[in-house]
Amino acid sequence: MYAIIETGGKQVKVEEGQEIYVEKVNVEDGDSITFDKVLFVGGDSAKVGAPYVDGATVTAKVEKHGRQKKITVFKYKPKKNYKRKQGHRQPYTKLVVEKINA
Repeated sequence: MYAIIETGGKQVKVEEGQEIYVEKVNVEDGDSITFDKVLFVGGDSAKVGAPYVDGATVTAKVEKHGRQKKITVFKYKPKKNYKRKQGHRQPYTKLVVEKINA
C-alpha cells in the first residue's frame, strides 16, 4: 500500500517503512507526526481524494533535522560592475513512515 501526501507545498509518494526527506517540520526528534492531507491511497483498491481522501492519515516518526548542501547564488550583469554572491542551505526533516490509515 502507498499514499501520496501533501507537505511543505510538495506532493510526496510514501510507503510504510520508507525514509523520506521533507521541508522542515516543527516537531522534536523522536516524536510522531500525522499527515491528514492525503491526496491518493493506492493498493488493492485505490482511493482518490477531491482534493483529500476522507478519514485517511499517514503517521511518521521524526528521525532527524538537518540542512542540505550549500548552493551558491550568483547574480551578474555584464558591463555594469554588478556582482552579488550569496549562499543558501535549505533545512529539511528526515521522516520514517510508520503507518498508512485508509
